[in-house]
Amino acid sequence: MAQKRRITIKDIAEMAETSKTTVSFYLNGKTERMSEDTQKRIKRAIEKTGYEPNPLARGMNAKSSKLIGVIIGDVTNEFSNRIVKGIGSVVDKAGYRLLCCSSNYSADGERAYIDRLLALGVDGFIVQPTSQFKTVADDIEAAGKKLVFFDSKYYDYTSSWVKTDNYEATYRTVKSCVERGYRRFLLVAAAPQLLSSRIERFSGFVDALEKEGTGFTQFEIAPGEIDSEALLQFLRANIDGETPTLVFAPNCWALPEIYVAMREFYPLMPNKVGLVGFDNFDWTSVASPSVTAIEQPAFEEGREAARILLELLESDEKKTVHQELDCNVRWRSTTM
Repeated sequence: MAQKRRITIKDIAEMAETSKTTVSFYLNGKTERMSEDTQKRIKRAIEKTGYEPNPLARGMNAKSSKLIGVIIGDVTNEFSNRIVKGIGSVVDKAGYRLLCCSSNYSADGERAYIDRLLALGVDGFIVQPTSQFKTVADDIEAAGKKLVFFDSKYYDYTSSWVKTDNYEATYRTVKSCVERGYRRFLLVAAAPQLLSSRIERFSGFVDALEKEGTGFTQFEIAPGEIDSEALLQFLRANIDGETPTLVFAPNCWALPEIYVAMREFYPLMPNKVGLVGFDNFDWTSVASPSVTAIEQPAFEEGREAARILLELLESDEKKTVHQELDCNVRWRSTTM
């Protein structure tokens, strides 16, 4: 079966008995010097054919491509899915379309996608940054594109952002775990570097324990895949089966592997061994044992990031906008 030919701007121009340039002006809203009759002919041709402009071609000829680039860390997790749905709920109504890319938390992947999105002429970016984001920030600024961070702001770089109360939520949760009877604390986390979410969760954890006069032992996750065997050996060395011990896993992308690595300790949960993580809405409530998690309002975070970006795109003023949302703790079977 022959593929249906795509309707082009040339076809619309011929049907409306006008030039391609005039049709292009119409599509980009430049109708000030265009007669009503010409506008009506172009409109009828578009409605009759169901013509949809090529966004790249429009972006090359217009001040606005009506495209927004979204860079997320991991396209497969539920947190990211909710973020993108939140962004889409706002930008769709404003006539924009999303180009979503997954960096897989790789600085090289992040740079490659940003380069391609800049080449496509996106109007702005909504980004969940990697810890090396500064290397590409200058390219976005040089291109005159608006940028909003979500999930983390990037220290050492001034921009608009939407994030959650990572420090306060972590502090409250860890303090509650001390009150529930845990006496030994293990931190399994990636290095904070310059990402605010990591720094704030780490600081909230440390400050809550210092307030209670309690220390902790840390297993640092190296960049890339988690060494499950090394993690298991760390857990075995620090869990004695008698002292109530809490494992805190602040990186949502690492929680699934940490949970699996703790399999032999499930029978000790929650009285002798506890586990608290972040997000992973899709499985933490149905796992056995179900996992206590600090959950971010991901849909709302995406919605607010989109709202801020549209506000920036509509303004010639150079400014930064910041918003912080509250997290909720879902207490489940892995904690007392």
